[in-house]
Amino acid sequence: MTHPAIAPGRTAVITGGASGIGLAAAKRFFAAGMNVVIADTNIPRGENADVWKQLKAAHPRQGGDYEVLGYALDVADADAVEAMKAYVYETFGDVAVLMNNAGVAAGAGPYEKLDGWLRVIATNLMGVLHGVQAFAPAMIASGKPGLIINTGSKQGITAPPGDTAYNVSKAGIKTLTEGLQHSLRNESGCQISAHLLVPGSTFTGMTSRGRTEKPPGAWTADQVVDFMLAAIEAGDFYILCPDNEVTRAMDNARMEWAMGDLIENRPPLSRWHDDYKDAFAAFLAERTRSDG
Repeated sequence: MTHPAIAPGRTAVITGGASGIGLAAAKRFFAAGMNVVIADTNIPRGENADVWKQLKAAHPRQGGDYEVLGYALDVADADAVEAMKAYVYETFGDVAVLMNNAGVAAGAGPYEKLDGWLRVIATNLMGVLHGVQAFAPAMIASGKPGLIINTGSKQGITAPPGDTAYNVSKAGIKTLTEGLQHSLRNESGCQISAHLLVPGSTFTGMTSRGRTEKPPGAWTADQVVDFMLAAIEAGDFYILCPDNEVTRAMDNARMEWAMGDLIENRPPLSRWHDDYKDAFAAFLAERTRSDG
């Protein structure tokens, strides 16, 4: 990892960092010599209570000052995020990487489960906004290289039926992160860049649904983070991850078809509409003919 923000002695803050993609990222940043702050609702309880001690045991380093800290946080609480920001800067004086990764799923359709809607929007979308607004000004003012990585979802792009609340939250993260990067690149002297992480099928605690073995088609969280770091090195804003079943050509075709609903005035989500089933299958086959 040669990005100047990922350097020994600097600090990474990861929300939703006690498991899954967040924990995999924490391991990589810690192994690179960074201080790591793992912010998660699960920090004080259960199997994740000693997650930062496990990190130190797994990635021992000789010499230098470094630390892994757990911070109990609900990202839906803007004041709590501001308090964490103050604590991190008081403790380390610097933040090089902010990874807004905390997320929940609601399983809520358009006219059901209002409580689920409120929870998923507060955590997934407002949690990212709270992180950006708390940390970005100080990161910009430092004059040092830095990264803000927001975890989105393909469901925020193609919006498959089944969990409209989650789709809306992730679509909002996409739009927020696009606007953030535009603002950052037009800020004089700013060395901070924003990146939208869009995982493919990934086996984590949230996606396992009680399964203990990874499905063959899914990636591990470590694979997602390896792909993410390589994409950041390449300067990519959109970090669209494949998996063991879905290639980039397939993702491209699905995104193109989704935008075609608007351009061609088809019914929304026509990919899942019986009248367009065969047309989409033919379109996908044509777009991926030379794939793999």
